[in-house]
Amino acid sequence: MGQAGARREHPLFRVVARRHAALSYLQRLAARGASRGGRAPPAPRRDRWTRAARLRGLRPHALPVLSQATGLDVVTGAFSFTGRFIARRLMAQERRIKTLTNHPRRPGTEDITAEVAPLQFTDREALVESLRGADVLYNTYWVRFQRGRFHFGQAVANSRILFGAARDAGVRKVVHISVSNPAEDSHLDYYAGKAWAERALRETGISWAIVRPTLVFGQGDILINNIAWLLRRLPIFGIPGKGDYRLQPVAGEDVAEIATWAAEQADSVTVDAAGPDIVYYSEMVESIAIAVSRHPRFIYMSPRNAVRAARLIGRWVNDVTLNEPELTGLMEELLVSRERPRGTRRLDNWLLSNADIIGRKYASELERHWR
Repeated sequence: MGQAGARREHPLFRVVARRHAALSYLQRLAARGASRGGRAPPAPRRDRWTRAARLRGLRPHALPVLSQATGLDVVTGAFSFTGRFIARRLMAQERRIKTLTNHPRRPGTEDITAEVAPLQFTDREALVESLRGADVLYNTYWVRFQRGRFHFGQAVANSRILFGAARDAGVRKVVHISVSNPAEDSHLDYYAGKAWAERALRETGISWAIVRPTLVFGQGDILINNIAWLLRRLPIFGIPGKGDYRLQPVAGEDVAEIATWAAEQADSVTVDAAGPDIVYYSEMVESIAIAVSRHPRFIYMSPRNAVRAARLIGRWVNDVTLNEPELTGLMEELLVSRERPRGTRRLDNWLLSNADIIGRKYASELERHWR
């Protein structure tokens, strides 16, 4: 499809493209294969071996048990953001669902019917029993950032315990939700930790699937909602750098469809979950502004000042809005896939359909996962 044809399908991105005619790659379709029209995702760095060793985590020992298909699937965090999309997809397929979670009810998940058990990593026997009888484990467990004494290495260790428990419980397959462009030697702990968690899964000997989403959008998300929340309230909005770094948003529903497809594959697979469009960050922010009928003044800030501004806003809302490693990953275009897009839903269509909802209430990361 040519660029003109693509723009007819993108009402928001078409408006933004007219305002920024000099940006020739605005609202293009995602490349079929390697990404086009900009920088490729950077190669992993090779200078982080000490930290990589810490991220390997713990390694419990146990013998595998054979499994049979039972019609029961387990989802870690079925009431969380990504988990709720997977749970709804499984419900549509008439699967029975059990969730391991420490947040048994969240607003907006009243329609999800699931047996609930605690997600814990200290009582291994209880964890194995909570997984016994399941056909597939869909794992969404992770942490967005390190806080206090809890670090990504501990998240890797917990993931390894969970995967080993699934093997010992006789689970047929583990579908693990990772992130696009992880690397064991990444200079960003989030992406390095994700890569070490993937390795932990591969080393269990159980059948596995790894799904690597880019930026997931949908009802209940934090980043896009909070951008809209700020746009509704502030006369100015800061863009880190020039805003000319790319990302490839993917709908939560697409992630769920890709995850359930991966569960059905006979072989172990690793696939990206990315949407059909690659957009610039500045384009995405302005599209959100148009959707919520706001016209702020955009100012362009150095990354360092942008992080400082994010900290000030964080004090205002008592939350972590954006940290330096997250901004670095965004500006290094780690949320762009190297693969053909498997998602079909478009961000601008979702923004228009949900314009009256997004940004009405601030979504707190600390309230969801740390308090």
